[in-house]
Amino acid sequence: MSEEKTTVDMDAIVSLCKRRGFIFQSSEIYGGVGGSWDYGPFGVELKRNIKDVWWRDVVQCRDDMVGLDAGILMHPRVWEASGHVDGFTDPLVDCKNCKKRFRADHVEDGKCPECGGELTEPRMFNLMLKTFLGPVEDEASVTYLRPETAQGMFVNFANVLDVSRKKLPFGIAQIGKAFRNEITPRNFTFRTREFEQMEIEYFVKPGTDEEWHERWVEERFEWYVQYGIRREYLRLRQHEGEELAHYAKATFDIEYLFPFGWAELEGISNRTDFDLRQHTLFTGREMSYFDEETGNHIVPYIIEPSGGVDRAALAFLVDAYHEERVRKRKRVVLRFHPDLAPIKVAVFPLLRNRPELVALAKDVASGLRPHMMTVYDDTASIGRLYRRQDEIGTLYCVTVDVDTLEDNAVTIRDRDSMEQIRVPVPEVRDTLLQKLGRA
Repeated sequence: MSEEKTTVDMDAIVSLCKRRGFIFQSSEIYGGVGGSWDYGPFGVELKRNIKDVWWRDVVQCRDDMVGLDAGILMHPRVWEASGHVDGFTDPLVDCKNCKKRFRADHVEDGKCPECGGELTEPRMFNLMLKTFLGPVEDEASVTYLRPETAQGMFVNFANVLDVSRKKLPFGIAQIGKAFRNEITPRNFTFRTREFEQMEIEYFVKPGTDEEWHERWVEERFEWYVQYGIRREYLRLRQHEGEELAHYAKATFDIEYLFPFGWAELEGISNRTDFDLRQHTLFTGREMSYFDEETGNHIVPYIIEPSGGVDRAALAFLVDAYHEERVRKRKRVVLRFHPDLAPIKVAVFPLLRNRPELVALAKDVASGLRPHMMTVYDDTASIGRLYRRQDEIGTLYCVTVDVDTLEDNAVTIRDRDSMEQIRVPVPEVRDTLLQKLGRA
């Protein structure tokens, strides 16, 4: 029998991510880079799976959505039109004693959180990362690494409309990197300087925007529940007062209860027609939609669900983490949703000093690889191999043992129940595909 522990702290998550190859500190051998992380062999699979199911759900399975992959580098005037050059700022303070810097709105009681020293007066700090295009570094060559993927979809609105022939309402979806020069990156991969976004810009007729906003808030909330996040660890929070962005009519955040508290997973905003009108103003190019029903050109309102791949990955990791006592020993298991689990099946020989078992196990693994993410491992005892795969979140373990040589069958172990079944080798692939819902 097992006794489950449902709480986890960030130290346990960080330790597991390093130990099992999910996430490493960027440039660690040089002392690391603050606010930048590298995803290891299993972390990259988790992120890829999150992006794949998101794309499948919001693009592939809908007839009102198309995809885009816009460039990271854009014309600098884009960021003037969007308001980022003048308004994308955070208040910065310095400690006069230890010289460390902090966001003023993250400091309590006006004292340095590190040493208790006196702080300078706040000054505004632009979060965009500046770079230069061309061989000469002067004001004429200044541009920025994009702080969001959204603007690439706005400036391509007319292009997408022309080629897709979509009618309102319709959306553009994009997954891509964004960059923000955060003053105080913190909480592991939650707040970083380089991150990946999953964003939708959904164009609707004015007057229908509030209804569509509500529909997208509900749909995006349920998406996280669908892939394993416990409903009681999610909540909606509406932006009020000065927190509401200058372009937004209304915004709701989907928040998750991380070990460090409630924090945003995804924001869903009603951006009105602000962005399309701004780019029309700055370029003189009309950003409108011809409504055949009324015979009028209209500027659509935009509903924007904007989530982070890295934050989603962290939330799915935290929520999947479980500690149990099994036969008086601790068992750590990541109970990922089957679609998100980095590895679907691991194959082992029971005895690595038996060449015939090793050869057969490798053949089984080779036959599974074209159909599901599979690993082969013979570097430890069977008990340790199971524990390693449990910590990775592998759904099924297949063991080739001495009886296999007689009955041509293997043992399949389930990650969550730890139950084992005996399956003939020729039926292993179809059995696993059926368990994965792919038969």
